[in-house]
Order: sequence, then C-alpha cells, then structure tokens
Amino acid sequence: MTTTPHRRLRRSGPVALLAITGLAAAALTACAPGAAAPAAQNDVTVSTELTSDPVELTIADETGFPVTDKLTEEFTKQHPNVTFTITRDTFQNLTANAPKLLASATPPDLIRLPTLGDTVRDGLVANLDPYFDAYGWDAWPASQLAPLRMSEDGIRGSGSLYQLGLGYSITGIYMNDKLAAQLGIDAPPQTLAELEDDMAKAKAAGILPIMAGDKDGVVNFVVQAAMNQYVDKDQFLSWMFNEPGARYDEEGNVKGAELVRKWADAGYFPSDINAIDYFTFTSRFGAGEGLFTFNGNWEAANYQKALGSDVSFFLVPPAEAGGDHVAMGAANSFSVAAKSAHLNEIVYFLNWVHTDPTARQIIVDVTGASPGGDPSLEMPKVESGSLIEDALAMSAQIGAENGQVDFMANTTAGIYAGSIIPESQLLVTSQITGKEFVDRVQAFYEKEVGGK
Repeated sequence: MTTTPHRRLRRSGPVALLAITGLAAAALTACAPGAAAPAAQNDVTVSTELTSDPVELTIADETGFPVTDKLTEEFTKQHPNVTFTITRDTFQNLTANAPKLLASATPPDLIRLPTLGDTVRDGLVANLDPYFDAYGWDAWPASQLAPLRMSEDGIRGSGSLYQLGLGYSITGIYMNDKLAAQLGIDAPPQTLAELEDDMAKAKAAGILPIMAGDKDGVVNFVVQAAMNQYVDKDQFLSWMFNEPGARYDEEGNVKGAELVRKWADAGYFPSDINAIDYFTFTSRFGAGEGLFTFNGNWEAANYQKALGSDVSFFLVPPAEAGGDHVAMGAANSFSVAAKSAHLNEIVYFLNWVHTDPTARQIIVDVTGASPGGDPSLEMPKVESGSLIEDALAMSAQIGAENGQVDFMANTTAGIYAGSIIPESQLLVTSQITGKEFVDRVQAFYEKEVGGK
C-alpha cells in the first residue's frame, strides 16, 4: 500500500519546514502487500534548524570504527547543547540485533545498519524523504544514495531514502612493500594471474601470502573480491538488491569461489584463519605479517601509521589485462529510528556530517573514505603520497569505470551470520568447494526472501 504523508510547507527565515503525519511515515510509504501498517507516531514538524534546548542523542555503532567518536566530539564542540552516548557491538551482533533495538521502548536515535532487511516493512526506521526535500539532497549524486533506498515491495536501489552514510568506502588490497621488495616484486599486480604469481613467490619464501581472518566472516573481503572479477556486476547487484528472479549461483560467482578454494588448498591463508577476528588480522598485518591483505579504505590511516612508507594500497586487479576494475564499496550506512524522540536533531547531525568542512575532514582523516554529499563542495585536504590519497584516487577511478558494487554481506538481514560466515569458514579451510559455497548461500537467501 502507499500512503502519502500530509505536508504543510511554510518558511521561517531561510529554514524550510515540513509536517509529517506519523513519525513512521517510513513504513507507511513502504508497506509490503498484505503487511499491517505500524502504529502512527505523534505529529512531527520537520525542521532544518537545530534546537537550542539541551539534547542527548544516542548512537549504536559497531566496534573498531572510531569515526563516530570523533564526529560527535566535534559536533558537541560546535553545538554544546547537544551531547551523545555511543554504544558498540560487533558487526555480526549489531546486524542480528538491530530490529530488536529499534523496536524497543528506548531505541537508539541512530544505528549502524548495514542491511535494511524488514526494518522498513516493520516501520522501525524513519523515511528520510521529507528531509531530502528540506535539505536539498537532490544535489548529491543519485548513485551515492541508491543503495540506501528501498521500494514499496522491499527492493533496494530505488524508492524512499532510509539511510545515509558516515563516509563512503572502497575496498582493495594492501601490500607490504618491504616484503614485496624481498621477493623481487616492485609494483602492484595488474591481473589476477600476476596476483597469484606474487602469492606463490611469497609462499615459496616462507612468507604468508594473504593475512586474513574469518572468525567473524571478514574473509569475505577476499571471497567477494574474487567473484567480482568474473560475475556480471549488474547481475550481482540485482541479487544483492533482492530483485525477483536474481540468483547468486551465477557461473562467475562459482568461478570466484573456486579460486578462493584454490588459494586455501595452496596454503595462502593463515592456518588458524577461523580463530582470527577482524581486530587480530588487521593488527597482524600492521605488525608486518603477510604480503597482502584485502580490506577497505577505513584502515588506510592505521596501516600508514603502523607500516609507514612500507605499504601500498591498490584496486583488486581484473582477470584480464586492461579490464575495468570492480570493487566493493558502500556507505558506512546508518538509519534513524522511527521512534526516535529527536528526529530533527539526529538528521541535522547527519546533514552536518556531509556538509561541515571539519566533519568532512574527520571522515577522510579517520576512515580514508569519501565524505560524500554535494560533489561541488571542496574536498578535504590529504597528505601527498599517503594511503588516504591513494584511497580517494581509487574511489574516483571506480566511479569513472562504474565499477562499484555493494557488499554481499548486506544482502539480507540474516545472510551474513546465518550463511556467509559459516560457509566461508568451510571454504577457506578446504572443507567445501566453491560450488558448494555458492549453492548453500543461495539456498539460505531463498529462505530469507521467500517468494521474491
């Protein structure tokens, strides 16, 4: 069903105001057929002017990502009447528990939500369309916001806006240049075959080819990177966006998963990979262990600090020489709770993150990610020759080549913990084939999406 929220538009100085009947207009504009509409909330007037009253905002974020600490500290410095409380949990737990947190009597105002899942249908997250209009976010690139939208029938990529990013990521490969020099490697590989040759050289010399961990599923940076080089990215995105008829068991995905199984058979991963969590594998690479590690631009500053000039960052090379690059990338996506008592204030904060020069600089300095927002805004300054400069150039290259895809872990609310993690743990320890991995993930997906 579709219900258009009532609006009354007026001006108060330069500030546009919009009234929404029902705080959970998000759900009212996105009810699945046959689904019960959530109860309407109190009338809320949408304002782009920050209150002068004391306000405490709550944010639920994942562990290991300090950007929210830095951003909230700066926001309170600029606006002392607004303070923040931040709670943290692992990516896996936060993903699984988000619906329960959002449905509670005291939900966080803002929550790290990699996958919308049923939160839209269930009326748990706020529809940001009125703020899109009020703040003029139509000046932002449509492609930046597309993965943060969901249609009335639950398909991502179009429809109303339910999320924004605190930084927009890109993934690639970090290389320990000191170890590479020892092996006679003087430049990043330009094809997957060259990458494999470099791994073989490392293994023969007693150097770990790939530092990775899979206790919490993050070896999927490697798994999807391999798949991306073979599968049609539009088909892959159709599956990730839950489009009817889209499938995961495409030939290219099988080929990529089989390549990862080949690397596992060759001993290219740590022998204890399933006991290594995200923090441990990033720390071990930063301490000099491993020729390569697959990760995102959010680790650029940390790896630069740990390895100095002995580290480089580059896009995963294509299967064929001269081919376009494909890389995972996404917003560090956050949603506003539909039941938030401070809807205007938390959205003001989100807009500030994208528009305030200091906030945009924090995004780049802390995460290495693009700050997003209006492309006409001045880009933050970065150190010449730094990994962060490389990361921004990589983002621009992927944009020019139209090669960005979402993370497959974001496909449904339960697929990461329920299938991708346990199946990848078997894949990277040579207990199942690449075909079995893909078939099992597809079977789990079908259970989650039902008849789509």
